Amino acid sequence: MARICVCGLDDMPGVVEQVRPGRLISLLPAEFQPATPPRLPASDHLRVLIDDVTEPKEGFCTPAREHVEELLRFLRASPLDVSLVIHCHAGVSRSPAAALLALACDAPGREREAAELLREAAPFACPNRLLVELADSALGRGGALVAALDSIAEPQWTFEFRPFFLPRML
Repeated sequence: MARICVCGLDDMPGVVEQVRPGRLISLLPAEFQPATPPRLPASDHLRVLIDDVTEPKEGFCTPAREHVEELLRFLRASPLDVSLVIHCHAGVSRSPAAALLALACDAPGREREAAELLREAAPFACPNRLLVELADSALGRGGALVAALDSIAEPQWTFEFRPFFLPRML
């Protein structure tokens, strides 16, 4: 069964080996981007060069509409029967936001269900709000994706972040 796995950079090689995804998404600045795993063609590895910020800061690459549109194109071109691995540095903010987008992109009206699944799978996740806002706009959801994010419980802070799994689609 195809699924989405969200993890941090340190866990990514082992997760890729375990899950054997069809596609990989790395949400990190250029200097932290990992090599494409050997079993994955470079064309199936999307590199979104962004920092984990929610407003412009000098020296940082702030997520922008074009990053979200690039992510949406990649997700929509990904067969639904292949698993995805999505990672950022810790697997807490950017990658959970991208996973929420992946769940919601082809499921209009089910944004809250997607957010609830995310919270259940990762009580510690704190999806990057700017990425969610940009995704809401790019998908034309009129605030539904942001409202879904706001509707879930606050994250349970811990320093034991772990990879988590979601269904490939709702």
